[in-house]
Amino acid sequence: MRLCADTLQKKTKEYTGDDTDRLGAFKAAAALQHTTPERALAGMLAKHIVSLYDMCFDNDTDYGISTWEEKITDSLNYLFLLKAIVKEGHTNQTD
Repeated sequence: MRLCADTLQKKTKEYTGDDTDRLGAFKAAAALQHTTPERALAGMLAKHIVSLYDMCFDNDTDYGISTWEEKITDSLNYLFLLKAIVKEGHTNQTD
């Protein structure tokens, strides 16, 4: 979990610039794709899941622990970000 938090912190500036909305990149991607932030994020997450899947079934390559950690951490972080998007969406809804 510490590695996930450190990675998210490190990449904040790269993905949000000066925007205070840490989910802004997913909202911008959603606008470009005419979809929801959840679906935009799911598309980005799919790339990481496919990569992990490929690694799991690749009998010809012995991936180093750093490669596994990077792929797994990125996938977990996308799930944490999805949770934040879903939570924000429910917070902004009126009942």
